[in-house]
Amino acid sequence: MNRDPLRDPRDPRDPRDPRDPRDLRDPRDLRDMGAAVAAALLVVAAVLVGTSIERSDGTLHVNWPPLYARWDPHIGLGTPAALAVAVAVVAYGPRVAARLPWRALLGVAWGTATAWTFSLALIDGWQRGVAGRLTTKYEYLQVIDRFQDVPGTLRTFTQHILIDSPDPWPAHTAGHPPAAPLTFVLLDRIGLGGGAWAGAWCITVGATACLGVLVTVRALAGEELARRAAPFLVLAPAAVWMGTSADGYFAAVAAWAVALLALAVTGRRPRTAALGSGLLSGLTCYLSYGLPLFAILAATVVILGTARVRTLRPALPALPFLLAGLAVVPLLFTLAGFDWWEAYHLLVERYYQGAGGIRPYGYWVWANLACTVLVVGLATVAGLRRAATAVGSPATGRSRLALLVLAALLMLLAADLSGMSKAETERIWLPFAMWLLPACAFLDRPRPWLAAQATVALLLNHLLLTGW
Repeated sequence: MNRDPLRDPRDPRDPRDPRDPRDLRDPRDLRDMGAAVAAALLVVAAVLVGTSIERSDGTLHVNWPPLYARWDPHIGLGTPAALAVAVAVVAYGPRVAARLPWRALLGVAWGTATAWTFSLALIDGWQRGVAGRLTTKYEYLQVIDRFQDVPGTLRTFTQHILIDSPDPWPAHTAGHPPAAPLTFVLLDRIGLGGGAWAGAWCITVGATACLGVLVTVRALAGEELARRAAPFLVLAPAAVWMGTSADGYFAAVAAWAVALLALAVTGRRPRTAALGSGLLSGLTCYLSYGLPLFAILAATVVILGTARVRTLRPALPALPFLLAGLAVVPLLFTLAGFDWWEAYHLLVERYYQGAGGIRPYGYWVWANLACTVLVVGLATVAGLRRAATAVGSPATGRSRLALLVLAALLMLLAADLSGMSKAETERIWLPFAMWLLPACAFLDRPRPWLAAQATVALLLNHLLLTGW
């Protein structure tokens, strides 16, 4: 007799048997609802306390704490499309994810995630939501003309990080290694210049982040759990900030670095996958100073992948290829004259020269977590509660998935405690947040939770004008 890998052996009922209707009297459902209510109360507390602090002394430097946003109820071009995507995924997402061939599922997931992100962005209008997002005075497109001589600019990059330096970089360029602005310089060089192309690039590439997460979950925890997670990755509230933000693009690069590592350690073309993982991992470190924290997730993937295949045979020959790939991007930037460590220390100084030196750590250290609740949704909070109870022997797919999402939570908490992420974490933490979403695979009743996810995203995008 075939056994359902998702069924709790302690529960004689089949959670997916239509003849066994489940209701909220189930203790697990009640605990899920309790976790979601607690998370909602955390958000309410962050709003109330933050509003009080901002009105009293203005030290938060945000208009609608804990988010970098302002109150602006509106509808727009993307409203009908966003509603249509949400209804379709809630109604048919779990069934489609369970039945489509795997490769077709990945294609549909990418297309749906792209449509969801674009439609949410277009609620703010084409110019305000997409084409103009990356053209503000803080953004990367402001520095395109300063990269006419790329090697020369890289050699002097650190000389313009501090606010009081000659011709200082705008906030986002100063706050990131040069691979971030170079991405948009290269787009401009191949004829895809301007805010519209930059926005389209970030949304289209950023939407592939969910595919990298799905590939990883399938490799480590099994296809069934990956299929259950797919609708939640597609319909994530995080899409509010994936469109249009360079951090969505960063999230995709990091996700594929982890996915290729998972394929390498589980024996799927280990050398090629390891080389690709190393290249992308090196690139992530030169896109954002915070992404080296992905070493926590990478180490977890190696452990879980080895536990699944029960041998080091695929991992050992792949290791030299991983290390070789990992060295390429740092070597190229170092030879070009960019010193990552010097730049990072200057960034820390620049951070405290600006709003980061004023924003109170005592508020943001917990309000950042409220931001994360809004990014990942209440369903993810309930899923994380279940993940905490599913941790056990890595011999089971459920345990491996639980350990994976809890490692992602550890990355996020490390970033939080560092004090270098006070506010705007709804955007900055997108690469980490994507790895919390697979926890939703543990939920027995996906449609109500998907509806809750969509509701959070739609309310945020229609009631607030988000920015950065």
